[in-house]
Amino acid sequence: MNGDVQFDNISFAYPARPDVLVLRNISLIARAGEITALVGSSGSGKSTCISLLLRFYEPLSGHIAINNRSITYCDLKQFRKKIGVVSQEPALFATSIYENIRLGKENATKAEIEEAARQANAHDFIMRLPDVYIE
Repeated sequence: MNGDVQFDNISFAYPARPDVLVLRNISLIARAGEITALVGSSGSGKSTCISLLLRFYEPLSGHIAINNRSITYCDLKQFRKKIGVVSQEPALFATSIYENIRLGKENATKAEIEEAARQANAHDFIMRLPDVYIE
């Protein structure tokens, strides 16, 4: 899946508060091959936009498309496999560092996991932990 990501007149309210629009007629294009940043104060809708892109919620109006193709009709599991998200609040599961990193690629080798940690500037820290990369 390649191409521009387009939000076209998106409006959204969370199900718990359907009378409060948190996004109103938002339109934006993130061009393929370019870096796009969603910047704003806390509560301005940045995480909501990502949640809509990942289809955790559906917009009240408007549509989201990638390469001019609506994401509404994409196979959700396959679609989400192709998207990487770094949360503003990272979380670790109650398992090893190895297994936490491997969640991103289930068939990753130990060498790939260590390389991923190096790229994230986490390898040196992990090597100082008592259990390092123990599976």
